Amino acid sequence: MGPSTPRRMRTLGTALAAALALTALGAPTARADAPAVPDFADGFGLRIAQPTEVHSGTDFTLTVTTPQVSGPHKIRVFLPSGYAANPGKRWPVAYFLHGGGGTVNDAAAAPALRSDKMITVVPDGGRKGWYANWKMQDTVLKAANWETFHLEQVVPFIDANLRTVPDRAHRAVTGLSMGGSGALHYAQARPDLFGHVAALSGGLDFGMAEIRATVVATELNLPGAWCAVSSASGCPDYGPYVDSDAIFGSPYPVFGADRLWRAYDPAAPANLSRLADTSITLYTGDGDVVDAQTARAARTVKSRLDQLDIPSRLIDYGNGDSLAPTCNGGHNYGCWAPAFADYVPRLEAAFAATSATR
Repeated sequence: MGPSTPRRMRTLGTALAAALALTALGAPTARADAPAVPDFADGFGLRIAQPTEVHSGTDFTLTVTTPQVSGPHKIRVFLPSGYAANPGKRWPVAYFLHGGGGTVNDAAAAPALRSDKMITVVPDGGRKGWYANWKMQDTVLKAANWETFHLEQVVPFIDANLRTVPDRAHRAVTGLSMGGSGALHYAQARPDLFGHVAALSGGLDFGMAEIRATVVATELNLPGAWCAVSSASGCPDYGPYVDSDAIFGSPYPVFGADRLWRAYDPAAPANLSRLADTSITLYTGDGDVVDAQTARAARTVKSRLDQLDIPSRLIDYGNGDSLAPTCNGGHNYGCWAPAFADYVPRLEAAFAATSATR
């Protein structure tokens, strides 16, 4: 091949070494034969801030900015394996809201969320965003309108850029821990958007002192079990200290000071009544100190829904024996992953049944 062969070999070797180094560092990669991920355009107040992180042709992460929430934020997307091969097909969508101290990558700990029958979208919810528009917008975290970001920007942004079925019958919101309360709240705040909701080990009852104390602990960056196990990778902290009244104002029920807590409360009968035409599923164990409280909250929500004659499904798996060998009934992905493995096929069937009647 002549004198150039050694140089070519050296060039190829250098390129291979570089590729292996990137892989070793955990850089996102995609197979050469994998379909290209969809192009996204700015819109609805969101701007694409960085190149898309491509994990595979059906798994990628966007980075966006918005005036509603300070700083860049991730949106991870799982597409069905047949998305690229069926360009005329539209798909239902499930939104997954991670827990306190978590990230968009937590969804990878629940394999059932990678469905071939629907799109899964995982927006950043902050370490302690609580899926709310904060009362205080001048903390060290600055703008913190998480509810506006998700409901008025992310949802229409996804519908504009992906082939979704953009109606409530084909859209679900799910979440765990902090994201469980967020999912139930979002379904109540926008019943026009979501026809299905699932909350796993959620902090659902803001009337409980224990739930309010947990929110305050996240504001003050106090370490605790709730955070340590609600992220798939653990949680070293809740982020910078902010005022204890930053999100919902004073938690104390004195002279109406806790009005924002009561207005948000996913367990409040007035809010639950907004779910009359929504498919509702709740999961909880009671095998540790945290899920002992989420179990109380879930039972309260179930009882109030029954009183309102609103159908719902509560799976209270106690110590976990009835759910999966990996589950000890605690506040962890050993229970949440099999809970999603139970829920996702039911959601897929509901989506399919709705499409079949049209």
